[in-house]
Amino acid sequence: MSGRIYLLIACLLLLPYLGFQSTHGISNIIHPGQSVNASKTIVSDNGTFELCFFSPGNSTKYYVGICYKEVPDDKHNVVWVANREYPFPNESPVLTFNQDGTLELSDQHMRYSVADTSTSNASSAKLLDIGNLIILANNDTEVLWQSFDFPTDTILPGILSAENPNLFHLTSWKSTEDPAGGPYSLTMDFLRLEDGYKINYWNDSLLTKSIMWPSNHTSDISRMVLDVSGQLKLQSWSEDGQIWVPLNSSRCGVRGFCGAFSVCNETVDESCSCLTGFKPRRIDARDQGNWGSRCERETDLNCSVNNHDHQKVDFIHMYNVEWPDNGLPQLNINESECESTCLKNCSCVAYAYDCNNKRLSRLCNCTVWVSDLSNLKQLSLNEGNGKDFNLKRAIRDLGNTTESNPSTGNRPVAGDDKNPKPTGSGYSFWTIVILSASLATLILALVVYYVRGELSRKGQENLLLLDLGMNLKTNHSDLRKVMTRGHGDGRKRDVKMPLFSFSSVAAATDNFSAAYKLGEGGFGPVYKGVLSKGGEVAVKRLSRRSGQGWEELKNEAMLIAELQHKNLVKLLGCCIERDEKILVYEYMPNKSLDFFLFDPEKRRILDWGTRVRIIEGVAQGILYLHQYSRLKIVHRDLKASNILLDMDMNPKISDFGMARIFGGNESEANTNRIVGTYGYMSPEYALDGLFSIKSDVFSFGVLLLEIVSGRKNTGFYLTNSFHLIGYAWDLWKSNRGWDLVDSLLNDINIPPKHMVLRFVNVGLLCVQESAADRPTMSDVVAMLGNESVVLDYPKQPAFLNVRMVVRAKPVNSMIEMCSVNDVTNSVAEGR
Repeated sequence: MSGRIYLLIACLLLLPYLGFQSTHGISNIIHPGQSVNASKTIVSDNGTFELCFFSPGNSTKYYVGICYKEVPDDKHNVVWVANREYPFPNESPVLTFNQDGTLELSDQHMRYSVADTSTSNASSAKLLDIGNLIILANNDTEVLWQSFDFPTDTILPGILSAENPNLFHLTSWKSTEDPAGGPYSLTMDFLRLEDGYKINYWNDSLLTKSIMWPSNHTSDISRMVLDVSGQLKLQSWSEDGQIWVPLNSSRCGVRGFCGAFSVCNETVDESCSCLTGFKPRRIDARDQGNWGSRCERETDLNCSVNNHDHQKVDFIHMYNVEWPDNGLPQLNINESECESTCLKNCSCVAYAYDCNNKRLSRLCNCTVWVSDLSNLKQLSLNEGNGKDFNLKRAIRDLGNTTESNPSTGNRPVAGDDKNPKPTGSGYSFWTIVILSASLATLILALVVYYVRGELSRKGQENLLLLDLGMNLKTNHSDLRKVMTRGHGDGRKRDVKMPLFSFSSVAAATDNFSAAYKLGEGGFGPVYKGVLSKGGEVAVKRLSRRSGQGWEELKNEAMLIAELQHKNLVKLLGCCIERDEKILVYEYMPNKSLDFFLFDPEKRRILDWGTRVRIIEGVAQGILYLHQYSRLKIVHRDLKASNILLDMDMNPKISDFGMARIFGGNESEANTNRIVGTYGYMSPEYALDGLFSIKSDVFSFGVLLLEIVSGRKNTGFYLTNSFHLIGYAWDLWKSNRGWDLVDSLLNDINIPPKHMVLRFVNVGLLCVQESAADRPTMSDVVAMLGNESVVLDYPKQPAFLNVRMVVRAKPVNSMIEMCSVNDVTNSVAEGR
């Protein structure tokens, strides 16, 4: 009898496990309502992969992922991480497949959504033999979600099957103990060949390398991993040696592996070497093993202020190389003009003229490089896809012409030490030369001393001598006193910055010549200024014909001088002399965003990764203005032409002439002077003169939609919609938000559909008609950077059925009609 009781108890204890089909290591399926944890998980049918709960290395954080079951965990057996950015603090997380079809990771303190298929009828979650975790519909044939669509740092052979897309994005681990996204990322494309898979991979969407994954390894325990050092490795597991055996290794494929002004060559033992005309610099112990900045010029480029001293440089021609990825295309010029463009630009370090570029429609194309050369690779003779490259270098003086003639006829003859006896005229030719040179040097030093003294007494500095590599000192001219002199009291804030002399500004811009002109805004022209050491600045000059603009320029100088953020343009100084009013900024070689975004050809340069970086950078800059700067600032004129791009296409917000400061707990203000650009102004500001931080949020939403679509908000005539906002709203309501994406992106790289829809959703939330409904920039940054943040469905945007903004309730009976172009418009109204 007792034996039957024991049998009954045993059966009762086994009942909870029967629904899970079996014990640990048997089942590969999770049904709705079931959970798995570290002691009860699932394993693929072939026993190769398991859903693992792990803590890497000595880390105290816990993650859930997919691992090789037979590979020891100390050999980095993890191939996918579900919660790489959201670790759990203890080892008790549970992965649950909810009844509503969501796959959720949770413990007693936090929850994280791994997959959300709640809009569909999900039947099970299954770990396949190829290492893919999938969620199936009720018919058990339709895949609603799969981990292969969201790879982390590893690609498995099964992902190359025909059923899967063939474009993937990898991001390295931050460290061997932290699977969060690290500094290295690659976009990968696979092509099926007879002897395996050809893998093309990009960094910043530029082709950098092609390697082969042999077909005889795709069925073994093999993988492709982007490791923490940025190296892309093809590996196969060796049971005999219990190690990962490399199938292919590419040191030169790692971005920045050799550093600036060096070349990488995988056919030699020492992969990295300095370019001709460069030498290894002396390094300390901290730099050992790091090629980041080991090369420096043997002879500096000698460029005069006006760039006429061309005979001091020439070009070294290199063959069969892979170009650095930061080149700037120069359109519609021939080969001699291409060389001349680089020769005349002190910042240009190399150029290339390529007539075999199949990626662009033109037969021949000029490209110049105006910053450090990185990722330059020398290809072997077997690699036939290399190109020619021309490196600028200084011409070294090969002959020493300053040595004197050793014959006694050209110098004094030594006589008795006590009674020297001069010969001939008493002084040699070289004595006269030395004395003359010394006298000239003395006179020049006195002149320089006098000029600098005069400038110092006037509180002015020489722009030509500005060192862009040095941090600006704080003991410069009091900007408040200069700006308010003769123009009212202004704001009583102590702002100090360099005050440059007009003569030095004129010299830097070649007397404001047309050749140096970069463009013209609402208040006057902008010129490029060239400094004595070869650096460049942007010079914004207030037009004398401008009936307004002084207040805006003064406001801009007073504000931006106090702001420091990587996504805000940096003000270097100003010039206030006689009738001249000038601001000097850091130079942005890639001009403004609208220069690329609204041009059919130049827009091709803006791949999806670059667009995302610009959107996120602008969002960070506005958030700084609204929340983290010393002053709470509303920009009021955010638009594509006011987003400048640096050498690496990073965005910097500019033009603070219309900006306003909010004090204390002030959240909204009213103005009788409407300023801004039609198409970017919020409805409450355009109609009633009310502005707040939500006004900038509206402008950001318009800008985001323009960046995603490559189209202007104004002048939109493709559909019945009057502008881009209405067009985006029509697509969103009909579940066709994907159609908003710029069609040219398909020629470069196809962005992830879920990310595009997320960005469109955020843009529409920002342009909602009611300011109260719009998110803050803090919310926007969180929504853009964290895919786990749930987004609301947007309400109807503003200005759906109007082409011109007319104030419904005019202030002081004045009607405001805003500009329909990109020029900032302002109308002054009586108080």
